[in-house]
Amino acid sequence: MDSGNTYWDDRALLEWQVELGADDAIQDTPVDRYALVAAKPTPKAEAPQTPPAPPEPVKVDAVAEARIAAKNAADLPALAAALQGFEHCEIKRGARSCVFSDGNPAARVMIVGEPPNRDEDRAGKPFVGPAGQLLDKMLAAIDLGRAHDDPARSVYIGNVMPWRPPSNRAPDADEIAMMLPFLERHIALADPDIVVLMGNAPCQALLGRTGITRMRGTWATVLGKPCLPMFHPNYLLRNTAAKREAWADLLDLNARLEQ
Repeated sequence: MDSGNTYWDDRALLEWQVELGADDAIQDTPVDRYALVAAKPTPKAEAPQTPPAPPEPVKVDAVAEARIAAKNAADLPALAAALQGFEHCEIKRGARSCVFSDGNPAARVMIVGEPPNRDEDRAGKPFVGPAGQLLDKMLAAIDLGRAHDDPARSVYIGNVMPWRPPSNRAPDADEIAMMLPFLERHIALADPDIVVLMGNAPCQALLGRTGITRMRGTWATVLGKPCLPMFHPNYLLRNTAAKREAWADLLDLNARLEQ
């Protein structure tokens, strides 16, 4: 019988080592445990994750929205409501009132004025205060008035835009373009015989040009209707010498109505 180590001898030695507390197998060559710890690779720091970019705001075509809203207005009250609900014009946020119209909607003459000033913004009506008083006197001189029940001698008044710009500044081209569908629909629904454009802003919106001192008194066509550019009453209050030209334009307007 072989006198060397047997299976049982090896097992006995292993059990003896376990009882002594051995928990690692011993190899033929020593292992430097400190070197193993030093050589252990350092875990790579995870790169900070970039937060996802916020979604780009949806761009709204304000002019297209205005066209849709204006086209869907079947009558003047619906158009006024559409303007009240239109939220894409920043000017609206600083204005007190939506200044839509005044006078007789069935009138033969429709006056389109500049954007509302402070008095008009407070009253919610176009052409009030000193400018409105002067306009009423000018119209009365040729037997017209906003309070006339007779459409033949009454006027209907609107503005190139319904909200007062900050500090009474002039509206820019984008703001005028945004409000143009509402203005065109306003004229179409009122259906006057003659349109009077008082000031530069209405001329810019409907005729595509400015220079009221050159344009006044010269008849043009707007939406298939004859139109007459005239000085705004505010201009006449500052330049009284221009009242002579304004009087000539009023006589011309009256002659056209009597044709």
